[in-house]
Amino acid sequence: MSLDIKLLKKESLEQWFGKISASGRRILAPVERGGKVLFEEVSSPAEMAGDYIQTTLSAKSAVFPRCEELFGYALEGKEVKLEERKKEPQPTVVFGCRPCDAASFAILNSVFSWDCPDELFKQRLDKTAVVSISCKKSDQYCFCASVGGGPGDTKGSDVLLTELGSGDYLAEVITDKGKKLVALAPELFGAAPAEDKAKNLAKVPKEFDLKALSEKLGRLFDNNEFWLEQSLGCLGCGACAFACPACVCFDLQDEGNKKGGRRLRCWDSCGFALFTLHASGHNPRPAQSQRWRQRVMHKFGYLPDRLNYLGCVGCGRCSRLCPADMNLLEHLKEIMNRD
Repeated sequence: MSLDIKLLKKESLEQWFGKISASGRRILAPVERGGKVLFEEVSSPAEMAGDYIQTTLSAKSAVFPRCEELFGYALEGKEVKLEERKKEPQPTVVFGCRPCDAASFAILNSVFSWDCPDELFKQRLDKTAVVSISCKKSDQYCFCASVGGGPGDTKGSDVLLTELGSGDYLAEVITDKGKKLVALAPELFGAAPAEDKAKNLAKVPKEFDLKALSEKLGRLFDNNEFWLEQSLGCLGCGACAFACPACVCFDLQDEGNKKGGRRLRCWDSCGFALFTLHASGHNPRPAQSQRWRQRVMHKFGYLPDRLNYLGCVGCGRCSRLCPADMNLLEHLKEIMNRD
């Protein structure tokens, strides 16, 4: 599909918001709450956080909720009656996420579409459009360029906005979903500006080579001393997984009593000690070092080998939020320096 480049004036942004909202779509955008920047439903760009490098949590809950009810059940005589909780998802626009977040939707889709397609996920993804905003600045935790992305990368976005020096936006319309959003107010979009996109983007250096990293990981798998050293600070709290836009682990929980209840799907983490605990009491990954190894191997080894997608977009959230100051980028660079 050919890329369509347009100009969106800064004063036209609110009008476009209005048109999107009037079309029946909800808009989820970054909002500052108590020093954190979170995705919430908004009706105007004035509600959006302005000066942020990255949101505290990702936008993945738009398509993969933190906790969702799958069905209810009730005992009626000797029969168990199931009640499906199917609810038509509301058309949604994720507005203002960074390009790394936009890229994560394809990773989620690769997992939830593999083997046994997840209909709940697919329905939400089909009704979700992504309008991302390029990064004008970065910090020491950003490493999108090392995992195939970039501050102005278009992968995963339906429309990518890049703020220009004037405050106006270069709008790259990438997909049919994006074209439909622009078609809601075509009069607001002008001819492509002459200003260079690249000069308005953050500079994020490439820190390591992915192919070399994969080869190193294969040789390090059985080096228990190395993984122990890397994981010494890990508390197993799961903050990294819950902040990650590409983590897909979940658990199924039943809540109820002998008369009935409901089944829930909730986010989980391979870093939790109970994640691999068997009913027999056996745990194939009893040590935190093994769970840390699993996290790294899954993102940079297993997932690429199986589905041809990395499990990481280089957003840096896991490192920013870690209470023990575990920095994933630094750990990956340590792996690259191993013989």
